[in-house]
Amino acid sequence: MNNIQPADRINQVEEYYFSIKLKELDKLRKEGKPIINLGIGNPDMAPAPSVIEEISEQSKVPTNHGYQSYVGIPELREAFSTWYERYYGVKVDPGTEVLPLMGSKEGIMHITLAFLNPGDGVLVPNPGYPTYASASKIAQATLIPYDLDENKGWLPNLDELEKLDLSNVKLMWINYPNMPTGANANTDFFKKVIAFGKKHNIVICNDNPYSFILNDSPQSILSIEGANDIAIELNSLSKSHNMAGWRVGAVFSNPTFIQYILRVKSNMDSGMFKPLQLAAVKALELDSNWYQSVNQEYKQRRVLVQEIMDILECTYDTNQTGMFVWARIPEKYKDSGELSDKILYGVDVFITPGLIFGEIGNRYIRISLCTKQEVLKEAKQRIEKIIKQ
Repeated sequence: MNNIQPADRINQVEEYYFSIKLKELDKLRKEGKPIINLGIGNPDMAPAPSVIEEISEQSKVPTNHGYQSYVGIPELREAFSTWYERYYGVKVDPGTEVLPLMGSKEGIMHITLAFLNPGDGVLVPNPGYPTYASASKIAQATLIPYDLDENKGWLPNLDELEKLDLSNVKLMWINYPNMPTGANANTDFFKKVIAFGKKHNIVICNDNPYSFILNDSPQSILSIEGANDIAIELNSLSKSHNMAGWRVGAVFSNPTFIQYILRVKSNMDSGMFKPLQLAAVKALELDSNWYQSVNQEYKQRRVLVQEIMDILECTYDTNQTGMFVWARIPEKYKDSGELSDKILYGVDVFITPGLIFGEIGNRYIRISLCTKQEVLKEAKQRIEKIIKQ
């Protein structure tokens, strides 16, 4: 065995929780366990037929298989721009204020590397998507977690943040509609957080992939007057268009910020497959009936998931948005890991423990809506058995 050691940054991060957990679930299945996975927000419904047809037809064109532009084809940038104006009421210049990405998760790393030097401060939510923290650690930035409180609608307490020394902070991650809590923000909050960012010269980045799921009023932080000066927004087709594996997203901001991000991105990929981009254009052109049909199915699934939460004696907000149900666990459990393990090893059903999203998630669990109704009913029956024991 050689003595080669990895870079110090590797010691700052662990393998992604779901990467580890999926391997465990796969091992249990190979052992004959009938595992039901209610964990990851991985849409199980297909994209629209017109989208699938487009990628199929465009893949037959011989000239569509070469390298593509680092900034995406003009048709895709134009489609993103039209989509934002149509559904968010936000005008963005397709030539300078939109940058297509191979998924918004990749965008988190691009933005992190574009704005943070080693030691720079970055505000990350607790509970929150773990990638905000891990990307910051890879960049060797200084993590400054800020608490989200259920009693305050899971919104940042900006008055408390004002008490901190923010002189070294360059970036703040927010995520509304929120994952994992399902909370929504409003115009008043967005105005306050933009003012906060401008006051302290902190870039505000809103990660916004869930705004079309069980949410009647999609909103962009860029709809706030002056937001474009200090804010960045990530969006994605993964959840809204059932295209998670396709890896299509975009970042929206002012031309200067977009150019910073492009400097990183253009050194990390060689452009997106053209047929995929053309299919994404078709997805962005879908009318509101598409979103309504998808949400109708999610509404029915949510009823079943809430019934599971009731069996587990968990409490939850019925006004949550997004593709999960987030719920507080009973006091009889030490933490969410104990309840998750009880269900997994007792009846072969995996439920995400909230502790993976930060310390404040210790008393919560999360169930995904990305599971067919018949499977949710089977999970419900299994869980009833173990809870009644």
